[in-house]
Amino acid sequence: MLPGARLAYETWGSLDPDGGNAVLVLHALTGDAHLRGPAGPGHPAAGWWEGVVGPGLALDTDRWFVVAPNALGGCQGSTGPADPAPDGRPWGGRFPSLTVRDLVRSEVALAEALGVPRWAAVIGGSLGGMRALEWAVDQPDRVGSALVLCCGAAATAEQIAWSSTQLHAIRADPDWLGGDFHELPDGRGPHAGLGLARRIAHLTYRSPQELEARFGSAPQDGEDPAAGGRYAVESYLDHHAAKLVRRFDAASYVRLTEAMSGHDVGRDRGGVAAALGRVRARTLVAGVDSDRLFPPADQRALAEGLGTSARIIRSAHGHDGFLVETEQVAELVAELLKGA
Repeated sequence: MLPGARLAYETWGSLDPDGGNAVLVLHALTGDAHLRGPAGPGHPAAGWWEGVVGPGLALDTDRWFVVAPNALGGCQGSTGPADPAPDGRPWGGRFPSLTVRDLVRSEVALAEALGVPRWAAVIGGSLGGMRALEWAVDQPDRVGSALVLCCGAAATAEQIAWSSTQLHAIRADPDWLGGDFHELPDGRGPHAGLGLARRIAHLTYRSPQELEARFGSAPQDGEDPAAGGRYAVESYLDHHAAKLVRRFDAASYVRLTEAMSGHDVGRDRGGVAAALGRVRARTLVAGVDSDRLFPPADQRALAEGLGTSARIIRSAHGHDGFLVETEQVAELVAELLKGA
């Protein structure tokens, strides 16, 4: 942990006296701690898992004490590059590199502060799935069960390549300044680079089938691509780029993306097989059939290493299917928690 580092988090429900009903839910790259509830001050968007978490839902907050932290290095309340360093100036480019293990160990400190000796379940997708898996490997006595969604045991060359392209886009922006842009006047920053990174990323989050069905080669309403206008799919990417630029810090994006590229549960543990052999939690592994960023082969290999089989979520929405297909995900959560 950094000196004086903090983790922002949200909770729902009440912790039992023995701490046995606690569930940890971990967000993806640009997610946050806001699992449910409307947009408002401090929450640029409504909760990202409304159909899964809440009274009477699969993750029933009348029964379970649900904790959702914002990842260390993020920009939604946890200590990140935009925050002051000990000298009072923003950390900026001085903010240290992070690994998925660093994120998990900061969450271990949060669990201790909350008085949670052991999680009944740890649940996450994408970067959150990497953290859920790392929890099960690194803290085997503190995880009763785990749902690992849309990730593998280690980052692949293609996943690292996609991330590298996004990082180059941000670093090529003249306002990146080695990450030291937070004191620029007039709200300046590497907004163009971050927007380009988001466009690249969003293409990996959705499936070709969905993009073709929604947009094809149609022009944006009122625009003519032959006269400098946009295609409808370009407008879609522009929209998502602008949304992210408004709510996310480019330096946080860089540090957390680097952490994802470095994901490897087998590092310094004798390899992936040895690392997975440490897991004691009952574990469900699931992927999305149309995910081209973390394809189902990744989950099958991970599940095989854990001595189980991968579940497949059927969706046209690609990697984002674990956020969109709430009914199918809710079934997996209910199965995970059954008997817990």
